[in-house]
Amino acid sequence: MTAATVSAPAASVRRDARVTFPRVLRSEWTKFYSLRSTYWTLLAAVVILAGLGALITYGIMSQEEVQLARRAGLRRLPPGLGFDLVSISFQGINLSQLAIGVLGVLMVTGEYSTGMIRATFAAVPRRLPVVLAKAIVMAVTTFVVMVPAAILTFYVGQGILGTFGGEITDPGVIRAVIGAGLYLVVIGLMGVAFGWILRSAAGAISTLVAIVIILPILVQVIPVDWIKAADPYLPSRAGQAIYWVDTTLLKRFAEGSLDPWPGFALFAAYAVALLVVAAVVVKRRDA
Repeated sequence: MTAATVSAPAASVRRDARVTFPRVLRSEWTKFYSLRSTYWTLLAAVVILAGLGALITYGIMSQEEVQLARRAGLRRLPPGLGFDLVSISFQGINLSQLAIGVLGVLMVTGEYSTGMIRATFAAVPRRLPVVLAKAIVMAVTTFVVMVPAAILTFYVGQGILGTFGGEITDPGVIRAVIGAGLYLVVIGLMGVAFGWILRSAAGAISTLVAIVIILPILVQVIPVDWIKAADPYLPSRAGQAIYWVDTTLLKRFAEGSLDPWPGFALFAAYAVALLVVAAVVVKRRDA
């Protein structure tokens, strides 16, 4: 009778302590938001996106052609000036993506540098739920923070443009504004994937920068036709089409550019492929 009385609570404890995905997700959520660097990095991404976009928009407004159009009483800039008035506001995304990418990398490599990853995998031996949970936390956080930041950036930029600016209800604008936030979500997921694959903050950040920033520049300067033809299919080139409204203008600047949604789909596919590689690598090698 005594043995039965003792064993029942033990079985209950074992049932209560089992590993479930919601518990893994909650654990990763807690770890992510317990770091002060998370808040500072997200704040930096928002400030860069809105602030740099405002500065570039102000610079556009100071150009002579724009001033002439303003003095002529025009309410829209002539198409020949070559400005996409929405994508101008999002030029800060080129630096903001670095902050988001670094955050994704550090979300993973921070545990490797402190050795906490051993405790994590001891608690979750299957490992794959940890990979998925970190990706979900990163994606949800980036979306919740950066989509409102993109909306703010749009209104700040259009306010600077004044009568030349557009409305969020104009054709293609909502897609471009939400798309700017989605672009950063995918960048964050790529950072998480590289963190898992390389396990080194320096290596993962360098690889991410090389792929999304340096590689498109190199492709443009290398005088080889087949290399230039690959430019629209590079990750960042494909993804950036999502926050352009005037796709005709985009194709003029970058010959062969993909349309917004097909380009973003390719961009997202790169991130998914990297996460699959990350899952395989984490499953097969030691912590």
